[in-house]
Amino acid sequence: MAMMSRAGRVSAAFVKIADTLVADYDVFDLLHTLVDESVGILDAAAAGLVLVDPGGDLQVMASTSEASQLVEVLQLEAGEGPCVDCYRTGAVVAIDDIATDGSRWPLFQASALAQGFRSLHAVPMRLRSRTIGALNLFGREAGRLSADDAAIAQAFADVATITLLQERAARENALINEQLQRALNSRIQIEQAKGVISHTANVDMNRAFSMLRDYARAHNETIYDTAAKVIDRTITI
Repeated sequence: MAMMSRAGRVSAAFVKIADTLVADYDVFDLLHTLVDESVGILDAAAAGLVLVDPGGDLQVMASTSEASQLVEVLQLEAGEGPCVDCYRTGAVVAIDDIATDGSRWPLFQASALAQGFRSLHAVPMRLRSRTIGALNLFGREAGRLSADDAAIAQAFADVATITLLQERAARENALINEQLQRALNSRIQIEQAKGVISHTANVDMNRAFSMLRDYARAHNETIYDTAAKVIDRTITI
């Protein structure tokens, strides 16, 4: 019964995450839902999420507590720590006992212990060979995350990763579509200008385009802008 209850909680968490994925969903809402559900289901003391920005730097994007956010920020400022290593390697970094196993990251070890954390499980946010961040689970007690909990944590991270990459691709596709539409509009206007030049200069369409392009280059204008001037008779080529 307990397993079914926990399975129900996990299922409900995925539904809750999915509910944030409306057409114009808020990325920050998704990320905060992810860390909140991670804490609630995996019995972590705190959870935080770091993502790489367009400049290649890691940024803390969501945390369930000021304490965990502080530990993560200190790692990012120092450029080292288990959360940073998790992102860089794309592999899970588990520290069962920060007091005894965290000495290779002195700043992280000191800050984590000062905030009352005794264990950490960092999960990469990775899709195939691309890693975009890490989901970090902090514990108040020393000990390893169970295999089931580790699998659930990775599943949460995977869902967030896929969603974020889809959102990024959608924005990129929207930009591409906008650029294509502008190109289409430009082509229509340029064809109209070619017709005007062909008629007024008594040349064929290929020559008309060459004349249009040459004028644009000579006057440091786009072909589109020159075409607009030809159409409204601002210039005659």
